[in-house]
Amino acid sequence: MGKTTGFKEFERKDEQYTAVEKRVKDYKEFTVPLSDKEITEQGSRCMDCGIPFCHSGCPLGNLIPDFNHMVHQGEWQKASLILHSTNNFPEFTGRLCPAPCEQACVLGIIEDPISIENIEKNIVERAFKEGWIKPQTPKKRTGKTVAIVGSGPAGLATAQQLNRAGHLVTVFERDDEVGGLLRYGIPNFKMEKGIIDRRVEILKAEGIIFKVNSNVGKNVSIDELKAFSAIVLAGGATERRSLPTPGIDADGVVQAMDFLTQQTKVVFGKEVKDQVLATDKNVIVIGGGDTGSDCVGTSNRQGAKSVINFEIMPKPPGHRSPSTPWPYWPLQLKTSSSHKEGVERNWLINTKEFVTDETGKLTALKTVNVEWEMIPGQRPKLIEIEGTEKTWPCDLALLALGFTGPENYLAKQLGIKTDARSNYKAKYGKYQTNVSNIFSAGDMRRGQSLIVWAISEGREAARQVDKYLMGKSDLPSKNMAGDLPGI
Repeated sequence: MGKTTGFKEFERKDEQYTAVEKRVKDYKEFTVPLSDKEITEQGSRCMDCGIPFCHSGCPLGNLIPDFNHMVHQGEWQKASLILHSTNNFPEFTGRLCPAPCEQACVLGIIEDPISIENIEKNIVERAFKEGWIKPQTPKKRTGKTVAIVGSGPAGLATAQQLNRAGHLVTVFERDDEVGGLLRYGIPNFKMEKGIIDRRVEILKAEGIIFKVNSNVGKNVSIDELKAFSAIVLAGGATERRSLPTPGIDADGVVQAMDFLTQQTKVVFGKEVKDQVLATDKNVIVIGGGDTGSDCVGTSNRQGAKSVINFEIMPKPPGHRSPSTPWPYWPLQLKTSSSHKEGVERNWLINTKEFVTDETGKLTALKTVNVEWEMIPGQRPKLIEIEGTEKTWPCDLALLALGFTGPENYLAKQLGIKTDARSNYKAKYGKYQTNVSNIFSAGDMRRGQSLIVWAISEGREAARQVDKYLMGKSDLPSKNMAGDLPGI
């Protein structure tokens, strides 16, 4: 795969970013693409390693050395066919995935791993540019109908696969546009929404029906859903985590997803009443994950006076930790493009109180430094360090604490069993709930996870639904690409 000596001849080269002072002035993507020659060289670095552990790192089972080799040879259309054989939406993963495949790359043991994610993005962008991505309508219809609740990556992948199997698919989305958290939870500067729109147009042309502003169990009746031959619940894990902290209800304490959603809607000219803005404010983002990073980038674009980030966990090491050896996902410090735009990062810090003025408006945060006591066989214990109390000026506190699980109103109305974390019970590999014709996939089934897991679960769930409806299925399963014409 690739060029035999390619990994010795070419160093890893990543996309560059436009300058901070320029990119924070708008909400557009700001990567500077590599040239075709440079991307070809990156594909040539794939080292014919014998056992490609990148497959084990990728929940989709992407055929990574195969499409790298095609890029190395300049066979871009074949690379696109290989890529799409396992991944319905590489334009999403090529921008948003944390790339566990790269952390499992064999070359990464001794050198920088293959730039798999960027190669993937360039393949799909080339395919769209050349017009190779066309609607694939089924040769015949089965007469079976499938309702899919949720139009995030899990729902969209399920819909495309089942439509290609010949079933009549309707996707219900409670928001005003298709995409789930891809649409409003991911800032436009990380993925411009036209990327979603062009793919949705393909899905519509393939025959999938989308119904937006359709919240099943609220303004769409459960009886309407039950009229379908099968149902797939892919609504995500959208119950937001909060804090049991005094002052949490203060004016100025805002859930991160509300903050991000409002800004994205404003970017596209939608009316947002009483938009929360970081402009000229001291902003503190509580939570050190990707959503926290997105809040940092958005706050800087809105013109915050200062941006500070709190994380209750210890600062990760700068290099792979011995506790997470190759090929596992590493415990390692991540510095995002948003962090580089300006933020003060603090670890091992716990918020004790949201301080308000006499009108209930947030003015400050009180914190204390902490440490974690590790006791074998027990859960880690949080210890506050005496004498480390501090008060931070704060006009806007953004809670980027992740999600506790899916909302439960659908489960109750449909009679679906849930687990201790409120996830909809459906065995991995089967995706079937306790109600025989109802399936679940993605974050709604497994809890908050990665976009690649959502797409993978959507594909696998579609195969199980097809088997339920037809007795068998020709849809590909994980690590089974199916027919690749022309290769």
